Amino acid sequence: MAGFLEGRVAIVTGAGQGIGKGVAKLMAKEGAKVVVVDPGVNVDGTGKDLSVADQAVDEIVQDGGIAIACHRSVTTMESGEAIIQMAVEEFGKLDIVTTCHGILRDRMIFNMSEDEWDSVINVHLKGTFTIVRHACSLFRKQGYGRIVTFTSESGLIGNSGQANYGAAKSGIAGLTKVVARDMGKYNV
Repeated sequence: MAGFLEGRVAIVTGAGQGIGKGVAKLMAKEGAKVVVVDPGVNVDGTGKDLSVADQAVDEIVQDGGIAIACHRSVTTMESGEAIIQMAVEEFGKLDIVTTCHGILRDRMIFNMSEDEWDSVINVHLKGTFTIVRHACSLFRKQGYGRIVTFTSESGLIGNSGQANYGAAKSGIAGLTKVVARDMGKYNV
């Protein structure tokens, strides 16, 4: 599998399905060894199906790529650090993190509960922070790294019924701009 990412190691969060799965499969096709991170929750964050990450890994391997599954959530600092460490321990290094994870709890602002607000902010915004923060510590030491984050039209211009999601995605856009300034001098 020689390609653009030959010899690289990547973490892709939310990689068990949807956009994240597509990103993980493309990175593997281009030669990266991939950590597929997905706790297997439903779109609203409920439930847990660990086979989601495993199935994505199976597809990558069947296509000739190299990947491992990680079933952790991105919502705690401990998990963020453990995800980064898993890549380093399994593959000897880390070059790329891509944060595709997310959930939705759509509701008009006048009906939105605190839990609906907190859970979406926690997964999207804090989850991006937990991964990026720990990756940046490593990338700074090694003098190299790539970070790809995901925002949305909802975060950039707004979308009815998505105050929580839009706020989180707008926050990710701001976080990404600051991280680029902080880490550019370290070749990140």
